[in-house]
Amino acid sequence: MTAKEYLSQAYRLDQRINSNIEEVTMLREMANSISSPSWGEKVQTSRSTEAPFVRSLEKIMDLEDTINKEIDTLVCLKKQIRTVIEAVQNTDERLVLRYRYIHNCTWEQIGNELNADARTIRRWHGEALLKVKVPEKPIVI
Repeated sequence: MTAKEYLSQAYRLDQRINSNIEEVTMLREMANSISSPSWGEKVQTSRSTEAPFVRSLEKIMDLEDTINKEIDTLVCLKKQIRTVIEAVQNTDERLVLRYRYIHNCTWEQIGNELNADARTIRRWHGEALLKVKVPEKPIVI
Protein backbone atom coordinates (compact mmCIF):
# COMPACT_ATOMS: atom_id res chain seq x y z
CA MET A 1 0.00 0.00 0.00
CA THR A 2 1.39 3.37 -0.98
CA ALA A 3 1.45 6.36 1.35
CA LYS A 4 -1.24 8.14 -0.66
CA GLU A 5 -3.54 5.08 -0.62
CA TYR A 6 -3.06 4.73 3.11
CA LEU A 7 -3.73 8.40 3.86
CA SER A 8 -6.75 8.55 1.52
CA GLN A 9 -8.60 5.84 3.43
CA ALA A 10 -9.91 8.32 6.02
CA TYR A 11 -11.66 10.39 3.33
CA ARG A 12 -13.29 7.32 1.79
CA LEU A 13 -14.45 6.01 5.16
CA ASP A 14 -15.82 9.45 6.04
CA GLN A 15 -17.78 9.49 2.77
CA ARG A 16 -19.16 6.01 3.48
CA ILE A 17 -20.29 7.10 6.94
CA ASN A 18 -22.01 10.18 5.51
CA SER A 19 -23.78 8.02 2.91
CA ASN A 20 -25.02 5.65 5.62
CA ILE A 21 -26.26 8.59 7.70
CA GLU A 22 -28.26 9.84 4.71
CA GLU A 23 -29.76 6.38 4.31
CA VAL A 24 -30.75 6.29 7.99
CA THR A 25 -32.43 9.67 7.56
CA MET A 26 -34.45 8.36 4.61
CA LEU A 27 -35.42 5.21 6.51
CA ARG A 28 -36.58 7.32 9.46
CA GLU A 29 -38.74 9.38 7.14
CA MET A 30 -40.24 6.19 5.73
CA ALA A 31 -40.87 4.79 9.21
CA ASN A 32 -42.61 7.99 10.30
CA SER A 33 -44.75 8.34 7.21
CA ILE A 34 -48.29 7.05 7.06
CA SER A 35 -49.05 4.63 4.28
CA SER A 36 -52.24 5.15 2.34
CA PRO A 37 -55.03 2.62 2.75
CA SER A 38 -55.74 0.16 0.00
CA TRP A 39 -59.41 0.28 -1.02
CA GLY A 40 -59.20 -2.57 -3.49
CA GLU A 41 -59.90 -6.19 -2.66
CA LYS A 42 -56.88 -7.91 -1.25
CA VAL A 43 -56.34 -11.65 -0.99
CA GLN A 44 -53.68 -12.64 1.47
CA THR A 45 -52.76 -16.19 2.39
CA SER A 46 -50.73 -15.33 5.46
CA ARG A 47 -51.17 -12.16 7.37
CA SER A 48 -48.25 -10.35 8.96
CA THR A 49 -49.01 -9.14 12.46
CA GLU A 50 -46.17 -6.62 12.42
CA ALA A 51 -46.77 -2.98 11.76
CA PRO A 52 -45.31 -1.91 8.39
CA PHE A 53 -42.76 0.43 9.97
CA VAL A 54 -41.13 -2.34 12.05
CA ARG A 55 -38.97 -3.52 9.15
CA SER A 56 -37.75 0.05 8.65
CA LEU A 57 -36.89 0.33 12.33
CA GLU A 58 -34.89 -2.91 12.19
CA LYS A 59 -32.97 -1.63 9.17
CA ILE A 60 -32.32 1.65 10.98
CA MET A 61 -30.91 -0.13 14.02
CA ASP A 62 -28.66 -2.34 11.88
CA LEU A 63 -27.40 0.62 9.88
CA GLU A 64 -26.77 2.66 13.05
CA ASP A 65 -24.68 -0.21 14.43
CA THR A 66 -22.68 -0.23 11.19
CA ILE A 67 -22.22 3.55 11.37
CA ASN A 68 -21.00 3.36 14.97
CA LYS A 69 -18.44 0.67 14.06
CA GLU A 70 -17.26 2.73 11.09
CA ILE A 71 -16.92 5.84 13.26
CA ASP A 72 -14.81 3.88 15.74
CA THR A 73 -12.62 2.68 12.87
CA LEU A 74 -12.35 6.25 11.50
CA VAL A 75 -11.25 7.60 14.89
CA CYS A 76 -8.55 4.92 15.18
CA LEU A 77 -7.44 5.46 11.58
CA LYS A 78 -7.19 9.25 11.99
CA LYS A 79 -5.20 8.78 15.18
CA GLN A 80 -2.77 6.50 13.33
CA ILE A 81 -2.60 8.91 10.38
CA ARG A 82 -1.83 11.83 12.74
CA THR A 83 1.08 9.85 14.18
CA VAL A 84 2.40 9.12 10.68
CA ILE A 85 2.05 12.77 9.63
CA GLU A 86 3.80 14.05 12.76
CA ALA A 87 6.87 12.01 11.78
CA VAL A 88 7.36 14.26 8.69
CA GLN A 89 10.04 16.80 9.61
CA ASN A 90 9.16 19.74 7.34
CA THR A 91 6.43 21.92 8.86
CA ASP A 92 4.91 23.03 5.54
CA GLU A 93 4.72 19.48 4.24
CA ARG A 94 3.25 18.29 7.53
CA LEU A 95 0.58 21.00 7.40
CA VAL A 96 -0.34 20.11 3.80
CA LEU A 97 -0.80 16.47 4.83
CA ARG A 98 -2.88 17.43 7.87
CA TYR A 99 -5.17 19.74 5.91
CA ARG A 100 -5.54 17.23 3.09
CA TYR A 101 -5.95 13.93 4.94
CA ILE A 102 -7.21 14.87 8.40
CA HIS A 103 -9.42 17.85 7.55
CA ASN A 104 -10.31 16.77 3.97
CA CYS A 105 -9.56 20.21 2.54
CA THR A 106 -9.30 20.90 -1.19
CA TRP A 107 -6.07 22.13 -2.74
CA GLU A 108 -7.51 25.65 -2.96
CA GLN A 109 -8.49 25.67 0.71
CA ILE A 110 -5.03 24.46 1.71
CA GLY A 111 -3.44 27.17 -0.45
CA ASN A 112 -5.59 29.83 1.23
CA GLU A 113 -4.70 28.54 4.70
CA LEU A 114 -0.96 28.38 4.01
CA ASN A 115 -0.82 31.46 1.75
CA ALA A 116 0.74 29.53 -1.11
CA ASP A 117 -0.23 28.90 -4.72
CA ALA A 118 -1.58 25.56 -5.95
CA ARG A 119 1.72 24.56 -7.54
CA THR A 120 3.64 25.03 -4.32
CA ILE A 121 1.02 23.10 -2.35
CA ARG A 122 1.17 20.18 -4.78
CA ARG A 123 4.97 20.23 -4.71
CA TRP A 124 4.98 20.14 -0.90
CA HIS A 125 2.43 17.36 -1.01
CA GLY A 126 4.53 15.27 -3.40
CA GLU A 127 7.65 15.76 -1.31
CA ALA A 128 5.77 14.92 1.88
CA LEU A 129 4.38 11.69 0.42
CA LEU A 130 7.95 10.55 -0.27
CA LYS A 131 8.76 11.03 3.43
CA VAL A 132 5.66 9.29 4.82
CA LYS A 133 6.32 5.88 6.31
CA VAL A 134 3.26 3.63 6.27
CA PRO A 135 3.01 1.75 9.60
CA GLU A 136 3.91 -1.94 9.72
CA LYS A 137 0.35 -2.84 10.69
CA PRO A 138 -1.79 -0.15 9.07
CA ILE A 139 -5.53 0.02 9.56
CA VAL A 140 -7.02 -1.02 6.23
CA ILE A 141 -10.65 -0.38 5.37
